[in-house]
Amino acid sequence: MSQDPTVSSGPGRPKDLAKRQAILEAAKDLFLANGYASTSMDAVATAAGVSKLTVYSHFNDKENLFAEAIIATCQAQLPGLIFELPEGVPLEQVLMKIGRGFQVLINSDHSVKLHRLIITQGPQDPKLGQMFFEAGPARVLRETEALLRLADERGMLRIANPASAAEHFFCLLKGGANFRLLLGCAGPLEAEEAEAHVREVVELFLRAYRV
Repeated sequence: MSQDPTVSSGPGRPKDLAKRQAILEAAKDLFLANGYASTSMDAVATAAGVSKLTVYSHFNDKENLFAEAIIATCQAQLPGLIFELPEGVPLEQVLMKIGRGFQVLINSDHSVKLHRLIITQGPQDPKLGQMFFEAGPARVLRETEALLRLADERGMLRIANPASAAEHFFCLLKGGANFRLLLGCAGPLEAEEAEAHVREVVELFLRAYRV
């Protein structure tokens, strides 16, 4: 694999991945601290130690930057490869891996603050919630839907509606514990508790759709 710290995006100069990552990290911090409307591209550029022109060269506008920051956060814990179903690999093993990654994601301090931000500012800026959903949850749901459809095609499960099944799976994973965490009346599940919760959800899900 190439170790070149740049990536080409078509004609013109290649993009610097280190600067792109710095911009994303700065954007995450500023969006959470100041909210979407109060975060400017100038502020992101200053925090990232780059020029505003560099920010715009990587991310065309603030909406794109916000979406890419959400995508980067999700991919850190739920990369695309995690949703693959290689031949001979038990479906339970794949779902456990997804469940563990999802638990780490939704229980992280960044995720909790982001959800609270969306709920607080959503009524004033409805497109904010839509941008968040499309960049994060919708992508995860589509990946899981494709995985479950493949499991159905291979005869591993019987799932008439993979899209609904994907939603059921993640709703079970979030459960009451994550709701209490978002409300601030409980902390995140600890390592052993989280593992037990994920295993219970996966076993329940597989029983529900087992052939």
